[in-house]
Amino acid sequence: MTEPIKPPKSLLSAAGRAIGDFDMIRNGDRVLLGLSGGKDSLSLLHVLLHLQKKAPVRFELAAATVDPQSPDYDPSPLKAYLAELGIPYFYQSQPILEQAKTSMQGDSFCAFCSRLRRGILYRAARDNGYNVLALAQHLDDAAETFLMSAFFGGKLRTMQAHYLNDQGDIRVIRPFITARERQTAAFAKNANLPVIFENCPACFAMPSQRQRMKELLAQVEGEHSKIFSSLKTALYPLMGRAGEQQPR
Repeated sequence: MTEPIKPPKSLLSAAGRAIGDFDMIRNGDRVLLGLSGGKDSLSLLHVLLHLQKKAPVRFELAAATVDPQSPDYDPSPLKAYLAELGIPYFYQSQPILEQAKTSMQGDSFCAFCSRLRRGILYRAARDNGYNVLALAQHLDDAAETFLMSAFFGGKLRTMQAHYLNDQGDIRVIRPFITARERQTAAFAKNANLPVIFENCPACFAMPSQRQRMKELLAQVEGEHSKIFSSLKTALYPLMGRAGEQQPR
């Protein structure tokens, strides 16, 4: 059996603080990690494995992957990796690309795919008795979401750190909500994590609003190195106060 890799202290500290500030993981929780196989979710897998051993609260951990049956994305190698780690693993394969061709109405493919994947993860959690779904979005994602909401939606909103799903039966948490993308990228590279690259032609055929926000933030950070520190302070109240779960 493969031993989990200890993440760097900076990444553990960021996740630990977010988990504490937003009351994400409670004693007896059964946490299901949405594992795409990208650098962020693989990094979160090892952070949660480390915290499971070291944290004062006791919780169970499993992972689930949604395979959309895209020719450009094959997450099946994760099966062997999770088996080596000894982690309960649920592999959900569904023809999302084919469904999009017949069911998508007035929506972007990425939004349609994301919504279906989330629903499949909820079902996996329910069917196997997990009450918490962990997702690996980070501060960069939250900042990009905030800018898109402000620029194109006229609202001051961003990703919630901790909320209840619409049905009220699963809590969704984002332990990396204050961590930087470059932290997960560095950990994945240095630890040689088995990253599965996703190259969906529907997502990358043209620059998305999110990609434009990413480029804008990179440009501003190049001129003002503390921009993300300021953004984290500004976004914290929008992410939800400690212990608060807002339905979504």
